[in-house]
Amino acid sequence: MPTAQSSTGYLGSGFGSSVEDVLNKRGLITSEQLSFVKNEAKRRQETPEQVLVQMAWVSDEDLVKAKAEAIGVSYFEPSEQPISPEVLGYIPEDVAKRFTVIPIAKDRDTLSVAMVDPLDLQTQEFLEKKSGLSVKPYIATGPSIIKAISEQYTRGLSTEVTEALKETSTGASKSYIEQPEATAVLGEAPVARIVSTLLEYGIKVRASDIHIEPLENETRVRYRIDGILHEKLILPKRIHEAIVSRIKILGNMKIDEKRIPQDARFNFKIGREELDLRISTLPTSFGEKVVMRLLKKSGGVPSLQELGLRGRALANIEETILRPHGIILITGPTGSGKTTTLYSILSKLNSTRVNIITLEDPIEYQIPGVNQVQINPQAGLTFASGLRSILRQDPNILMVGEIRDAETTELAVQASLTGHLVFSTLHTNNAAGALPRLLDMHAEPYLIASTVTAVMGQRVVRRTCPTCKIPKPVTKEALERLQATLGNLYDFRKKISLFYGKGCPECNNTGYLGRIGIFEVLVVSEKISRMIIGHETSQAIEDQSIADGMITMKQDGFMKVIEGVTTIEEVLRVAEE
Repeated sequence: MPTAQSSTGYLGSGFGSSVEDVLNKRGLITSEQLSFVKNEAKRRQETPEQVLVQMAWVSDEDLVKAKAEAIGVSYFEPSEQPISPEVLGYIPEDVAKRFTVIPIAKDRDTLSVAMVDPLDLQTQEFLEKKSGLSVKPYIATGPSIIKAISEQYTRGLSTEVTEALKETSTGASKSYIEQPEATAVLGEAPVARIVSTLLEYGIKVRASDIHIEPLENETRVRYRIDGILHEKLILPKRIHEAIVSRIKILGNMKIDEKRIPQDARFNFKIGREELDLRISTLPTSFGEKVVMRLLKKSGGVPSLQELGLRGRALANIEETILRPHGIILITGPTGSGKTTTLYSILSKLNSTRVNIITLEDPIEYQIPGVNQVQINPQAGLTFASGLRSILRQDPNILMVGEIRDAETTELAVQASLTGHLVFSTLHTNNAAGALPRLLDMHAEPYLIASTVTAVMGQRVVRRTCPTCKIPKPVTKEALERLQATLGNLYDFRKKISLFYGKGCPECNNTGYLGRIGIFEVLVVSEKISRMIIGHETSQAIEDQSIADGMITMKQDGFMKVIEGVTTIEEVLRVAEE
């Protein structure tokens, strides 16, 4: 785990120097500050290090890096990368907490350990007796070790992996051919408990997906939290096959088929929480990669306001969805929350007086009272063939998961012309881009102009954590960016405070907790209808819709930044073209 990179520049050149001299040499304190520290240490009869901490002239990290160079020990940041549970097993969690240490790697008979004080020989001797290995000390800051302990000792997983290693060494990792035999082996603890713990941790950190990825010499586990992947765990490669087989058994998949991708679904209950899990396997060069999508069965579908729609955009959408016919499109890249928005709209329209039928791939949430159809291309049930069939089912409202081709486009237009309200999605960067995209699919311009009533573009941004968010001064660059984007939408004579999350246990030290949408709603006016018939560009259509009063996604995002809901960095990450 520790590499040359971990200690580059913090060992060697300053060995034998004092901490304050190293800081001065690095330009982190001035010569005047250096003299003050030395004189003050003598006067107070304290160490120069204690004076530096009290004066707060340098960060804890810079101080520890300087100390590493001064005493000739490598610096390591334990909270930045996952540590193998096998390694964590050598020092129990209670011991790690008591001495503020964490094991970071094992090489033959040597255990590398990050410590606050690597010169504490008494603690090193105790750790050697406890682990049965010789200890090689690394230096790290106290907060980074405490953070690593809380993150790395994931609910006792290290113990279960150690037990699983014992099982695999006695034959549990052989190739599973017969399912009954595999069930007998894998139904036992601890492999089953490892999978269960991975899922429990996924619920705890609000993950939407769990990635179990085989690498050349190890298996890594990553969790997608609020749209961003976080590497949380490294597992020994030899238990990878056992874990994959256990997951396949849960999903009723073919455990001896490793050459082709497989998909499955199953329900999983942890305490009161019931999950709908979608599993996907993919053969890679080092083994099968597994992705598990976690869908909570409880919680319900959020309302349009809860998604982040408000003001004129919300009013426009609420008005267009109440019309008896027309096409309403939701646009954005994969993972931008289009399906959730559609479910929210359908839940709002759902009543005993209307017949709602959906065509989805896959069905993500069950909506009581809505007829949801899962497409199955292998059986001949595609978006186009399914749409043809459900038009004979006397529907009022149709939802087609995605418009992918000319045939689906034509059928959606025909459905709208015959008095149906049609909802669908398109993969375009913004709302205006959807209209030329439909023309590219050979739809007639006059039909698009007369059937499409509104197009909504959207992205999702991470919310600033409400528990640890603090204000920060607005930089000149940030203010100029806000003014250039928002223009007259905001009165910049008012004082602005931007917020960011400094990180806390509640948000898993990310500074973000949960997500919210940023939207733009393009209503197809008479002018825009004429532009569609005239094959105008998406830019020209966007300019006209802005003139009609549309607020763009970036503007909506920056308004949420000023309100302290998210950060400029988040909005630029998802909405910068």
